[in-house]
Amino acid sequence: MGALGEDIIGASDQPPFFKVANAQAIAAPENRKGDAVRTYVRSLSGFQKEALVRSAKTGDTWRLVSDEGPYLNGHDAACCPLAFLSVGMVASFMNEILAYAEQQNVTINKLKLIQDNYYTMKGSMPRRTMIGGAENIDLQVEIDCDLDDEKLNAFLLQATYASPLNGLMRGKLDSLFKLAKNNQEIACNKATELNSPILADPGNLFVSLDAMPSGDTLLETVGPTPKKEVKGGTATGSSSLSDEQDRRLNIGAVAVLREDGIKEIQQMQYSPYGTSFRLLSSEDGRAPDANTLISAGIGFCFMTQFGRFVSMLKLDLPDYRIVQDSHFSLGGASGNTGKPGEADPLETHVFLETSESDETAQEMLDISEQTCFLHAFCRTDLKTKLKVIRT
Repeated sequence: MGALGEDIIGASDQPPFFKVANAQAIAAPENRKGDAVRTYVRSLSGFQKEALVRSAKTGDTWRLVSDEGPYLNGHDAACCPLAFLSVGMVASFMNEILAYAEQQNVTINKLKLIQDNYYTMKGSMPRRTMIGGAENIDLQVEIDCDLDDEKLNAFLLQATYASPLNGLMRGKLDSLFKLAKNNQEIACNKATELNSPILADPGNLFVSLDAMPSGDTLLETVGPTPKKEVKGGTATGSSSLSDEQDRRLNIGAVAVLREDGIKEIQQMQYSPYGTSFRLLSSEDGRAPDANTLISAGIGFCFMTQFGRFVSMLKLDLPDYRIVQDSHFSLGGASGNTGKPGEADPLETHVFLETSESDETAQEMLDISEQTCFLHAFCRTDLKTKLKVIRT
């Protein structure tokens, strides 16, 4: 089967990632914990999506795009949604490791983080039993520093707990939703309803965006991901569109710190097998910050499930958008709180344009939440399994 839809990302003259220069109309939520991130996402074509991400803490607005590979009949024009969370997560871990090192006068001569995220998809889409899941994370730290083994292990564990993402990983957070169909708000069915007014449809925010100049290429294709055996993994084309599934996904991220302080991170697409991309992250505005990448990944993944559900069931959904609010605490080290990272449940406003019934629109939301890997990430109590290698 050929790729779905047009390759709008590949045909665009704009860079795939950029900081928005004219972002006056793009708002962040009220900052109630330390950072509040509003993520606006729209469908472009097929599984291609575009996001605008505004952080209350940084004041920056980033434009990002996402695509899928052959496993979803995508054009492979940008990295997949799960890559954003992996890259943002490993960037957040590195932020806290470096901040703790500075606070505790620990000398780090070399540092490389190798992270693996795992997800599952099981069940039948026609029978509506398909459900996405998330598994514990593997984090390998390759480091040269002046701590002994016992102190180093405690130091690194403390850093992972300090990440703001820790708030979405630890415990079980059920996401909250508002739903609109054809510009009219309708009640949610199974999805937990957010007790606040629905936000405005973001459709008009994506036009006439101006990019701030950047001295770096913020997203670039590296090439095929080195292959490795993944138990229960898949590599075949269209595998993510099969009616019955029992598969395991593995997205990796390899992070190093450049001399200029920017984190350079290679995303590894092990299962379903695909292209590797290199992304940059920074907390000072030179590249997307960790919370921006994490929030974009969750929004992109949720949007993919809408596209997957309606394409598999042949339902009418020509256009759909979301506004997602993420609320994070400051980092335990980077924000000088000395506490584990915290987060509130995600709040997502869904806007559907469809000729289907209200009941079908409600089901689109319910199944998309049920099959979203990153909403599963939030409602699952997860741990980071740490491995330390001296270099």
